[in-house]
Amino acid sequence: MVLSSRCWLGWKMCEFTVILDGKEVFKDVVYAKVEGGKIILRDVLGESLQFGNCKITEVDVNSTRLVLSRV
Repeated sequence: MVLSSRCWLGWKMCEFTVILDGKEVFKDVVYAKVEGGKIILRDVLGESLQFGNCKITEVDVNSTRLVLSRV
């Protein structure tokens, strides 16, 4: 699964806040990919983070929130 944020809310591009265990772990995310049991995220500046043993459980465009949970 690849999530590439090309959606627009009015004139604002979607930049997701990533939540894991009820805490914000990454902000301004515009790209997410599930690959080989891990989730790769990238922010607007190109910085990447990887989360192993997690899955994407919710993508809320209106709230610009991407929720991960541990597997």
